[in-house]
Amino acid sequence: MAEPGQNDHHSPSSDKAGDDAGGRKTRWFRSGGTISRRRKWLVGLGGLAVAGLVAGGVLYGVFSQGLPSVDELRGYEPDLPTTVLAGDGSILAVFQRERRIYTAYDEIPALVRHAFISAEDKTFYKHKGLDYPGIARAMLTNIKNIGSDRRPVGASTITQQLAQAMMLGREVSYTRKAREAILARRLEEAMPKERILELYLNQIFLGRNSYGVGAASLAYFNKPLDALTVEEAAFLAALPKGPSLYGQAKYHDMALERRNYVLGQMLENGYITQGQYDAAVAKDISLAAVRSRPRSRLGEYFVEEVRRTLIDVYGEDKVYGGGLWVYTSIDPDMQRAAEKAMRDGLVHYERAKAWRGPVGTIDLGDGWQKRLARLNVPVGYDDWRAAVVLERQGSTSILGFEDGSQGRLPASNATRRQDGKPASQLLKPGDVIPVEKVEGTKNTYALRQIPQVSGGFVAMDTLTGRVLALVGGFDARRSQFNRATQALRQPGSSFKPFVYAAALDNGFTPASIVLDEDFCVDQGGRLGVKCFRNFSGRGSGPQTLRTGLEQSRNLMTVRLANSVGMTKVADMAVRLGIVDRMSPMLAMALGAGETTVMRLTAAYGMLANGGKQLKPILIDRVQDRHGRTIYKSDTRNCPSCAADDWQGEGMPQVADVRKQVIDPRTAYQVVHMLEGVVQRGTARRLRVLDRPLAGKTGTTNNSQDVWFMGMTPDLAAGLYVGYDTPRGMGRWAQGGTVAAPIWKEFAEEALKDAPKQQFVAPAGLRFVKVNRKTGKLATSDGPDVIWEAFKPGLEPRRFVALGKPQIVQSDTEFVETMGGIY
Repeated sequence: MAEPGQNDHHSPSSDKAGDDAGGRKTRWFRSGGTISRRRKWLVGLGGLAVAGLVAGGVLYGVFSQGLPSVDELRGYEPDLPTTVLAGDGSILAVFQRERRIYTAYDEIPALVRHAFISAEDKTFYKHKGLDYPGIARAMLTNIKNIGSDRRPVGASTITQQLAQAMMLGREVSYTRKAREAILARRLEEAMPKERILELYLNQIFLGRNSYGVGAASLAYFNKPLDALTVEEAAFLAALPKGPSLYGQAKYHDMALERRNYVLGQMLENGYITQGQYDAAVAKDISLAAVRSRPRSRLGEYFVEEVRRTLIDVYGEDKVYGGGLWVYTSIDPDMQRAAEKAMRDGLVHYERAKAWRGPVGTIDLGDGWQKRLARLNVPVGYDDWRAAVVLERQGSTSILGFEDGSQGRLPASNATRRQDGKPASQLLKPGDVIPVEKVEGTKNTYALRQIPQVSGGFVAMDTLTGRVLALVGGFDARRSQFNRATQALRQPGSSFKPFVYAAALDNGFTPASIVLDEDFCVDQGGRLGVKCFRNFSGRGSGPQTLRTGLEQSRNLMTVRLANSVGMTKVADMAVRLGIVDRMSPMLAMALGAGETTVMRLTAAYGMLANGGKQLKPILIDRVQDRHGRTIYKSDTRNCPSCAADDWQGEGMPQVADVRKQVIDPRTAYQVVHMLEGVVQRGTARRLRVLDRPLAGKTGTTNNSQDVWFMGMTPDLAAGLYVGYDTPRGMGRWAQGGTVAAPIWKEFAEEALKDAPKQQFVAPAGLRFVKVNRKTGKLATSDGPDVIWEAFKPGLEPRRFVALGKPQIVQSDTEFVETMGGIY
């Protein structure tokens, strides 16, 4: 047993051991604590990492919301203008938000590609969309600039710039930069570097309203890409940093400095030699003058009708950015003839009107040229100009034009009167007036007046329905309202041929007799009795249908419609597309219903083509940006048309699938009578054209609208003249005195080289020589004897004298003659 002393003696030792043990134990626990803390740190860091990843994922989801996917990016195509072509292949109009000439990668010269890479992203072929060292430098710079007014700087690669141009706009913010980075990475996944560079060089804005290098090359140097010199390519590559600055003379030094920087980068990157560099930097910047492409005003109403149609079918985005190629039916020469004839006719009618004063007034202080231009005066003619009176020098007015040039207006050229005073005395500085240069002078002008009266005109191919010319008013700048397609007007007597067509379909002939005397009808109810009268106020007794149509007799037309039945007349009007529906009121036989010039012209075209359905066509064909046809108006099937050789089988025959809307014999009979309107009737002033023509004048009540519809075998053209808010044009204004002369002027130009073709009679008609006034068979020639067209069984018969008068039925009338059927 140990002694206490020993125990005591050993206790220190024991305690030490315990200490040691305890120490070891303590160290063990301290070690365990360290490990625990490390684990906590690791767990904490792991949690932070997870939280960061989650936050990053959330932010990625937020920032990438609405961005296109990789698959969508692969199919991306930049906006391209839609080009509208006339029938002869010339450019009629361009619909665009961005002026761009798309150029494929292989067609962009290496010099241009290298210039942009040197200027914007020398590591383009190495990175995956983002330049991380550049981003780090930009972040440090932005941190230093916190609190200053400086814009944040970036380190955008070409891929990022493409992303910005494609989708994100020009907002400067960290949110946009984040979205830009995401989209840039997706672009790199979606397409090869060559495709990215191609899109970039076609997408970016480079000033002067040009997008992409193709358009910019023309805008700045007036030459294609493959003709650019080294210094010119470098200048284009300098533009992204200041597209709205470097093309201006006052920023010449800045542009030169930036261009030379690009040249230096091209040298450093090995894209040009020292010799090329030295030669290029020695040259000054020489830019083409800023030119706005003169806008063609030809066929503006036609173009607007095409634009509206395209938007209805394809939508506005496709029309203004889809790169469509639209082939239209318009004939530029015929369109010019139609526009001039309509304007001449409207101006001629206005000559008898008083001067209405200036079209506007402007302040003559600094910048008056811009204020004059903003008025956009609808002068119509190419040789009319909008002018402002700058000052008066005696009786002469000094004129100013929006280009800064000046002219003079002598009092002798401003004689139109207002309230008894000539315009020369009423003009004052600031007045804006339309003027026309006096032929043979340097700067002398004559006062003109924009007509208030207006109208619409349509010319159409009778076989296809292709609209060859369309005029919707004096000038589209005055009003976009298209009077050829949108104005619903009463056609007056120009509707009468369709009443006669209904009669010919129901047993009447051109030689049938109708009474031209007073005619009243009880319309029943509140409408009461309606009496009709001729324009002259007089009747002329029994007359043939031919005479009634040639002389446009109201009483004969109403009596004929009443005999045939207005339901049949209305049906004829609907079948030919003149109206969608028609009330069977007798007044409708005199053109009291409403239609458009386009519809009525198409109906006349159906008379000319033998009664085949005709639908107006403005657009022949539409191709997409890749040249694929996505629409064509001619849907007829012709497998052999695309054959390599037609020699074996001969020319392919395309089936005529047009619907027959009226009897071809009826159509010809009406046309034959309408030829008489030109030869002897209300449109005889057109005889000077010396070619087969058929036509009809039209004048509505109180001469509110005057019409003329004319035809050759392959052309139907029609027009009306009237005020937009209908009012009387004066009793002298009739279809034959106002509208027919316009048609004549159009035809003189449009048909001057056209062959003189006769209207072809269809099978199933018999031509008999008759007296056009009596309708009876003619036994000898004379001024009133013509060959008339009859359907079999309805032609007049010859008789042999039997010594006793007999009553026989001829057509739908009873006539007295001597003899029997022969």
